Amino acid sequence: MKKIAVITATRAEYGLLIPLIRRITEDAELELCLIVTGTHLSDKYGCTINAIRKDGFLIAHEIPILEDGNTSFDISLTMANATKGFAACFRDDRPDMVVILGDRTEMLGVAVAAMNERIPIAHIHGGEVTEGAVDDCIRHALTKISYLHFTSAEVYRKRVIQMGESPERVFHVGALGLENIKNVQLFSRKELEDSIGVVLGKEYAVVTFHPETLEENTAESQVEEICAAMEARSEIFFLITAANADAGGENVNRLFMKYVEKCKNACFVYNLGTKFYLSAIKNAAFVLGNSSSGIYEAPALGVPTINIGNRQKGRLMAESVINCIPKREEIMRAMEKAEKSEHFISTLFGDGKTSEKIVKTIKVYLMKKNISLKKGFYEVKEQ
Repeated sequence: MKKIAVITATRAEYGLLIPLIRRITEDAELELCLIVTGTHLSDKYGCTINAIRKDGFLIAHEIPILEDGNTSFDISLTMANATKGFAACFRDDRPDMVVILGDRTEMLGVAVAAMNERIPIAHIHGGEVTEGAVDDCIRHALTKISYLHFTSAEVYRKRVIQMGESPERVFHVGALGLENIKNVQLFSRKELEDSIGVVLGKEYAVVTFHPETLEENTAESQVEEICAAMEARSEIFFLITAANADAGGENVNRLFMKYVEKCKNACFVYNLGTKFYLSAIKNAAFVLGNSSSGIYEAPALGVPTINIGNRQKGRLMAESVINCIPKREEIMRAMEKAEKSEHFISTLFGDGKTSEKIVKTIKVYLMKKNISLKKGFYEVKEQ
């Protein structure tokens, strides 16, 4: 039996990983080692480890790493805490492979610890580009540290190979988030309203906005522009979810909560949970903000996205994604366009069988192939 360590540090990331965690748990030849860290263990972010427990998954380790603030210095300390905490964990309870998703800063600390213990890493969602966030650098660094690569689109697979990774270790499997959409019975609008204790009105939108971490001091002014646009559209109700633990995230949340206190056409929630969040998107008129969920999940649910600013710039996007600059007039025009847009389902990021493909590939490498971490640099031949 092979032990697979799956790492989760945020509510959004955990939601994407659920199908993979479940599939590993159900495989008789694999042992799940679920390690929970980051914002999951923080009261400030809703202590979402309780949601993991509620889902019935056995948690092998809880590793606290999060600093109190979210300044650049605090984030650097959190990364250092991750390296130290996971180094001890991997030393004492060594898995056969570590699975990491995405581009969170703390995951670089986790990957460094696994690298030093010579544990192979499987990385999900490599090869993507997000020009407006430091996540872009983190993602590419994780690619070079990792052994197996699972990308959400063929163009991303080619980009990972372009970075020197051998094609035989890079797999286009689609996006994990689509699996929840295809396989989970989502809540009705009434059930959603009962859960959050708010009547959403005739028309509502879901708002999720994160700081653009490669731009200095822009988050507050951008949120103010979004709030001005929302206030001008008082007939629409805006369901606002919290920013993540990036630099400036607390300021984003503070400004949105200040808006909610002043205006009656919005509410603010820290954590809806995966099923309620997807249900909220499914029933919405449109999604507003700069979250990756507007690029992946919303199009797969047939809901238009208004993508604001540069955080997601460079990513492959469905036709239903409307890009605009963070200015109230442009946001309002984008709202009008989104309201008039036809709701159609995009299949840009796969068929909803991503976890099956990932587990199958991991088992082949762990059980039938000899893994050598002495990676050569694959040279792409000029056309």
